[in-house]
Amino acid sequence: MILWQTLRFAAGGLIANKVRSALTMLGVLIGVASVILLLAVGNGSSQAVKESITSLGTNSLTVSTGSAFGGARSVASGSVKKLTVADAKALASDGDSAAIRSVAPVVTTSTTALYGNISYSPGSVVGTYPAYFETANQKVAHGDYFTDDDVLGSRKVAVLGATTAKQLFDAEDPVGKKIVLGGTPFTVVGVLQAKGGSGFTDPDDVVIAPLPTVQNAFTGFGAVNQILVQASSADTTTAAQSEITRVLLGTHAIADPAKADFRITNQASLLTARESTTKTFTVLLGAVAAISLLVGGIGITNIMLVTVTERTREIGIRKALGAPRAVILGQFLTESTLLSVIGAGLGVAAGIAGSHFSIVGIKPVVIPESVLGAFGIAVAIGLFFGSYPANRAASLRPIDALRHE
Repeated sequence: MILWQTLRFAAGGLIANKVRSALTMLGVLIGVASVILLLAVGNGSSQAVKESITSLGTNSLTVSTGSAFGGARSVASGSVKKLTVADAKALASDGDSAAIRSVAPVVTTSTTALYGNISYSPGSVVGTYPAYFETANQKVAHGDYFTDDDVLGSRKVAVLGATTAKQLFDAEDPVGKKIVLGGTPFTVVGVLQAKGGSGFTDPDDVVIAPLPTVQNAFTGFGAVNQILVQASSADTTTAAQSEITRVLLGTHAIADPAKADFRITNQASLLTARESTTKTFTVLLGAVAAISLLVGGIGITNIMLVTVTERTREIGIRKALGAPRAVILGQFLTESTLLSVIGAGLGVAAGIAGSHFSIVGIKPVVIPESVLGAFGIAVAIGLFFGSYPANRAASLRPIDALRHE
């Protein structure tokens, strides 16, 4: 029997049981679409994290409280000295190092912002120095940054992230307007360019004000959350990290570097760690999706076994008329493969269409290899899981098949 006749008989068999065939193809469709979409979500998450980290620049370093050995437990027990503004000033005034360009201590808190009748809670309120904007790669879109004079004078001025400005002012220009943060009035002097969200967090949902102002109004004049340091270039990052370690060991009166009560992270090491984590996350998502594809293959076996049972008499008649084993085997293999091919094709279309929508705050990025791989595996599953029912049909003895009721 030539190929087109085999395909015609196979298609006729599927059309004769439209609902059953459609439900079987739906199982394959869901499996293929799940593989493509979940891998796209993992890839999109990885790219969002990478963009978020690299947006800070390759020459940015972050100093935070807690040793690499004791971690959070040491901080909680009070056995380490927390970072202070004095530490930041010591780094900034270190005349022996040309590797450090700028230093910005940072405190972070949260409160409610009011403008007229509008109340909104930004993701964070940051108190810092003007050097923070360059170190964190924060560019202003409207207005201007606050200045060193604003810091020295503890002036109540603020720069808004794009999301915060949108929530409070909508289409109105915020520059020059007054907002109230936790009962304290602030004048908006600038709005930052939108950086875009990365998963569950929004870096544009922020209010940035002079450090002394935030400390006086909200956090108190104690420890800072972290210190951002900008190296003079990407090539001097290692030298800058060494200088930071030397200076802070001195200000914290620590002789043994292994007992340092602070951590220094640079963007390269952070990016490597995050990429490793998201790669594991993507593999896990792909494994979960593969299970649904396997379930779709089992569904093909089930339906084809039912089909063979229903068509036993037909098989007996065809074999009695001289149809060889290969023809019967080919027909049922073609039917199972056709189910998986159509289901996989629709699954690819559904997966690509679904990738145009954000999922849990993440914009999926389709991996071309996942599309080809999912389609190919689905077709292979159709052949594999259809082989047992097809072989069973081809092995029927004509006399037994003709007696079947």
